[in-house]
Amino acid sequence: MPPKAKITKEMVVEAAFSVARETGWENINARTVAEKLGCSTQPVMYCFATIDDLKKAAYKRADDFHSEYLMNVGGPQVMLEIGLNYIRFALEEPRLFRFLFQSDYFAGATLLELIDADELMPVLSAMQNAVGGSIAGVKEIFVTVFLFAHGYASIIANNSLKYDENVIKTQLTRAYKGAIAAAGEES
Repeated sequence: MPPKAKITKEMVVEAAFSVARETGWENINARTVAEKLGCSTQPVMYCFATIDDLKKAAYKRADDFHSEYLMNVGGPQVMLEIGLNYIRFALEEPRLFRFLFQSDYFAGATLLELIDADELMPVLSAMQNAVGGSIAGVKEIFVTVFLFAHGYASIIANNSLKYDENVIKTQLTRAYKGAIAAAGEES
């Protein structure tokens, strides 16, 4: 009899991520993940003591995927590109967007905690290189642009607004320029 295939923790996380991406984070359970892996539920529960632990690991995987997606920029207006990518992510990956920003797994983080998170430093550094100024000033600009982009993205992810890149780009540019001007006035 051939040996059974070994199911690794990484494979379980990837399968849970796929379930969240395809059908929503609410559908992550031992059965759906095992189906993705083509195995029984035993290996899934061996790797994770609870489904909540599995969902937390899937959330981390989704967050890493989101960060990589956001940072796919290269033009001179880095923050504008990141903002547009944030909104595009909501359009292209609405289930992951809802998992990341509209589930209990995002709970507990205040806006200040979000801005001070280590994971945000690549975004803030890219912004600082683009606009100059202090990191505190860049954080102020980021908050304005983030809240604006998050509003658009949330509406789009929940199927309530048609995506019109030209309109969104124009409005996001206005928010970005206004935030830069306001940050300059405060210093």
